[in-house]
Amino acid sequence: MTRTVERDLRRFNEIVRGKIRKDLRRYVNHGEMIGRKGRETVSIPVPNIEIPHFQHGQKGSGGTGQGEGDPGQPIGRGEDEGEGIGPAGNEPGRHIREVEVSFDELAEMLAQDLELPNIIPKGQDSIQAIKNKYNTISRTGPNSLRHLKRTYKQALKREMASGTYQPERPIIIPGRDDERYRSWTSVPQPQANAAIFYVMDVSGSMTDEQKEIVRIEAFWIDTWLKSQYDGIERRYVVHDAVAHEVNEDTFYRVRESGGTKISSAYHKVDQIIQRDFPPELWNIYIFQFSDGDNWGEDSQACTKFLTDELLPVANLFCYGQVRSPYGSGEYIKDLKRILEANDNLILSEIDSKDGIYDSIKLFLGKGK
Repeated sequence: MTRTVERDLRRFNEIVRGKIRKDLRRYVNHGEMIGRKGRETVSIPVPNIEIPHFQHGQKGSGGTGQGEGDPGQPIGRGEDEGEGIGPAGNEPGRHIREVEVSFDELAEMLAQDLELPNIIPKGQDSIQAIKNKYNTISRTGPNSLRHLKRTYKQALKREMASGTYQPERPIIIPGRDDERYRSWTSVPQPQANAAIFYVMDVSGSMTDEQKEIVRIEAFWIDTWLKSQYDGIERRYVVHDAVAHEVNEDTFYRVRESGGTKISSAYHKVDQIIQRDFPPELWNIYIFQFSDGDNWGEDSQACTKFLTDELLPVANLFCYGQVRSPYGSGEYIKDLKRILEANDNLILSEIDSKDGIYDSIKLFLGKGK
C-alpha cells in the first residue's frame, strides 16, 4: 500500500512539473512567479491539475448526515459551494492550484528548456570552505555521538586482556574508560564563488516597463547562477550621467532624469571589483541594461574601457538593450564593433517582455 501511494505521488509530481515546463516560456516572459518567491521555493499557479482524493467504499450503516430526516428539512450547504448568485452556466470552472517548486528544480527546468550548459568556473578555486567529516573516534564526546560497537569492542578487549572474560557467561559491561565517541576532522574544500553585477541606466528615458523587464530577467539569471555556484554575491549599479552603487530595492525603484554617461557605470563596477572581488579568486558576471541612449562622445571611451579593463576579468559581460520609446538605441552599434574580438561579450536586443526568454538563452547559453 505504501509503495503504491509513493508511486502515485511521484507520478503526480511528474505531471505537475511537466505542466510547469510546458508553460515555462510564459512564466519567464511575464514574471508570474516572481512575487511568489520565498527563501527556498517559488509558488507557481498551475491550472487544470486533478488533485488526488480518497475514493470512498460502500455506504456504512450510520454516521453524520445520515438518517430518515423530516419532510421539508433543507439539506445543509457544502463548504465549497458558491453563493448561488446569477443564472446557471454551462462552462466548466477553471481550477488553479499553487505548487511549491524549489529554486534547484526551477533551475533544472530552465536548463532543460533553454538547453543551458553547465558553467565551468575559471581559474583556481582558491576560496576555501570548511566542512566537518565524522571520520575519527575519540575517547570523549556527548552521549549522542557515542559509538556503541566501538565501546563494547573496547570493553571486550579489556576483559580478555585482564582474564575476566567468561565465554560461558558472555556479559560485557563497559566502563567509563571503554567508551568511544564519533569525532570529526575539518576538511577545507574548494568553493567556487561568483560576483554578479547588475548595471542599469535610470535616466529619464528608461520607463517602468523597461525596469520590469530587467527585474524579471535578473530573477532568472540569479536562479540559474545560484545552481552553478556555492556562493553568490550581487552588486547593483545605477547611472544617469553619474553612477551609484545601491541596494537591490533601490535598483528597481529609483527614477532619475538628465543625461546618460555609461562610462561612469563602468568605472564604478571596476572600483567595486578592485575593492571586493579580486579577479583571480572570483568568477565575475556583468549584466548591463540600457535603452541604448548615451552621450555621443562617451561611447568611444566606453568601448575602450571595456576592452582594456572589464572584459579581461569577466567570465561574461552581457549587454541587454531594452526598447524604449525615448532612447536612441545607438549604443549597441558601438559594442558590435568590438564583439568579434571578445568572445565573452554577448549582446541582446529586448523589444518587450516576450523577448526575455530568448535573451536569457543568449546570455547563458555559452556556459562560461
